[in-house]
Amino acid sequence: MTLSLAFSPCPNDTFVFHALAHGLVPGTPDFAITYADVDVTNTAAERGGYDLVKVSYAALPWLLDRYDLLPCGGALGRGCGPLLLTRGDTVDLTAATVAVPGDRTTAYLLMRLWAGRRQPARIEVVPFHEIMPGVADGRFDAGLVIHEARFTYPRHGLTAVVDLGQWWEQDTGLPIPLGAILARRGVVDPAEAASWVRESVRQAWADPAASRTYVLAHAQELEPAVVDQHIALYVNAFTAGLGDEGYAAAEALLGRAAAAGLTPPVGPLR
Repeated sequence: MTLSLAFSPCPNDTFVFHALAHGLVPGTPDFAITYADVDVTNTAAERGGYDLVKVSYAALPWLLDRYDLLPCGGALGRGCGPLLLTRGDTVDLTAATVAVPGDRTTAYLLMRLWAGRRQPARIEVVPFHEIMPGVADGRFDAGLVIHEARFTYPRHGLTAVVDLGQWWEQDTGLPIPLGAILARRGVVDPAEAASWVRESVRQAWADPAASRTYVLAHAQELEPAVVDQHIALYVNAFTAGLGDEGYAAAEALLGRAAAAGLTPPVGPLR
């Protein structure tokens, strides 16, 4: 049996899934790997496109009818939230065109919750790597960025108007639930899949050098120092297991979003 597995080419995902993708976790099936930005995986998962897939927590209300949330392998944390960037110090959102990495990403949902009634005039969904150059050259008034952009945005001459992760943490006291791992119901046993992912995470931490070539090959020309920062920030205790705090963070995000009419309601996540 071959299962389809999709995750991003970002360093945290390739680090976490190196062992699983390379047949180093005992007792697993073969995997057909797809590397794609989260906006692509969010959309494909809505069609049941992958057996195991990394998606945004914000997309779960449209996916939990066909997928089970795994308690490990995802991206949650503190100090790792999305940033809203501009070329200056301020932006009038109500008159702005804002580039976002996906309309069902956690980043976009956090921005909508933060903005309240001051929603952007226009939203453009563009590939993640085009956002900062697009803001810098004036195609967009502001850009919503994730991942390694928090380390590299000053190189583009950009300013962070708000750190949405910091806002979320101050408002809720909870970590930011960014990316989740899902297993397709009826195809993959979630408990078994969770054991595979936990073992892949364990091997990643036990021998970080083993995945180095693989991670750098997919790192979109990031220098090694930025790759190391990225992994250190996004691969943490919540990657090994959500725990009570991780589940509380995800339920708080989706509960607030449903209460604001931004997403359909969901039930308990475990």
